[in-house]
Amino acid sequence: MGEVDLTLLALMALAGFAAGWIDAVVGGGGLIQLPALVLGFPGATPAQLLATNKISSVFGTATSSITYIRRIRPDLRTAVPMALIAFLGAVGGALIGVHIPKEAFNPIILVMLVVVGAYTVFRPSLGSVTALRFTGVRHTATAMLVGFVIGVYDGALGPGTGSFLVFALVGLLGYAFLQASAKAKITNFATNLGALAVFIPGGHVMWRVGLVMAVANIAGGYAGARTAVARGSTFVRVVFILVLVAFIVRIGGDVAGLW
Repeated sequence: MGEVDLTLLALMALAGFAAGWIDAVVGGGGLIQLPALVLGFPGATPAQLLATNKISSVFGTATSSITYIRRIRPDLRTAVPMALIAFLGAVGGALIGVHIPKEAFNPIILVMLVVVGAYTVFRPSLGSVTALRFTGVRHTATAMLVGFVIGVYDGALGPGTGSFLVFALVGLLGYAFLQASAKAKITNFATNLGALAVFIPGGHVMWRVGLVMAVANIAGGYAGARTAVARGSTFVRVVFILVLVAFIVRIGGDVAGLW
């Protein structure tokens, strides 16, 4: 990519901040960042868009992971194997993502926006307490299977990965939302690293854009944690849904050829 207009760079930073803010509270920050990159850089390849999104996201998930490990102390006997296998899944997924046709990119993102948006609106009130459904080897194996499958998805595309991980850990394994979020962040950090292990050597990262968004993502994550405490999840969920609707309308219009 050539020189990036400062106004566009500022808008990407705003998207990175919003993504970090959303991700820290309800997950799904990639649903903000990746569509913003798609709209801001229509001439970029899918690999460039995915890689730049990952550069930004890896800083935010690293910060969140450290915070959760310090404050929540998740069971690393489950989190580490899940993260390691997710890393491998993301490497494979990134190799797929490099070959996604440009014409398929917007429709895929649109479908994921609709699916995760519907999940956000209609998800059941699970996760008030931890009530594990499996124990021992079966528990770890299920967690690793979840990590691998979602890791492949994250490497190949990525939007909504954090929300999918939380949903799987709560719905399939029986974790409370806080413990699920802690393990999801650690796993999501691993999947971001796995994807970047393919994207960086391939020269796909738009570094200037990605690093600006990364700084904004970290700041947004910090602000999001404070907002969640002050305003509660209902407020954040409403904002998240409004942003999703805006992106669905914008990208849906592109797919339909309306603008």
